[in-house]
Amino acid sequence: MYHCSIEDFLASDPASAIRGDVQLAFTSPPFPLNRKKKYGNLRGDEYLEWLGGLAGPLGDLLSEDGSLVVELGNAWEPGEPVMSTLALRALLKLLEAGGFHLCQQFVVHNPARLPSPAQWVNVERIRVKDAFTNVWWMSRNRRPKADNRKILTDYSPSMRKLLERQSYNAGDRPSQHHIGETSFLTDNGGAIPPNVLTISNTVSTDTYRRYCKEHDLRIHPARMPPGLAEFFIRFLTDENDLVFDPFGGSNTTGAAAEQLKRQWLTIEPQMDYIEGSKGRLLGAPIEIG
Repeated sequence: MYHCSIEDFLASDPASAIRGDVQLAFTSPPFPLNRKKKYGNLRGDEYLEWLGGLAGPLGDLLSEDGSLVVELGNAWEPGEPVMSTLALRALLKLLEAGGFHLCQQFVVHNPARLPSPAQWVNVERIRVKDAFTNVWWMSRNRRPKADNRKILTDYSPSMRKLLERQSYNAGDRPSQHHIGETSFLTDNGGAIPPNVLTISNTVSTDTYRRYCKEHDLRIHPARMPPGLAEFFIRFLTDENDLVFDPFGGSNTTGAAAEQLKRQWLTIEPQMDYIEGSKGRLLGAPIEIG
């Protein structure tokens, strides 16, 4: 784990050393919020220019069939009950500046998320709570490494019964699809997941939080749910591939990569967050850049 800004890292010799070797760059950058947060975030056109300036150098780190996966939250216009298009413009900026193809959009639903924006949802009651983020999968190659057999989910009870029965109502459907007599009779080990992921982020007593409290360290306020990093690492990489997170935070990405036997490298400019990340992965190497 490197203690430096992503801009400094991308201009360094260590970045040159891994250029073309990163199989997955997976990250959740500071969101384009209208209110400043303790962990730092830019706003408006300043955010767009900053993120766009990183797109090319990040793309250069990727292997020929590597992927860039970025989580972007929603933003609202300051003082108004209308959404900002800043997150969408940030996506377009990344695609254009980095020369990426958009492979797929994912929606990450957090059913336990607190109601927000508070003024419009809780006080005036004129909006419903914002409970999802978008995750955008990009690559410079139209066919990056990916295998959905690595992320299969359990079959539903009805599908398990169908496999046991080995029969179902085949034929034409109102949607004009034709379902063959044996189309769904093969047990493939699980169901292909949708691009809508339901992942709660409600853990309050994990080893990371306990470690931070025991060592009097600040807890990162925008922690990524471990299941999100694990999903994309499984989907888009193999064992020993290199996973890179340019905004390491509490090092959720690095910890997930370590557990899945991937190589990993993360960047974080704030030393207290780096110290706290030891609670996720005690003994992880930290290099002062």
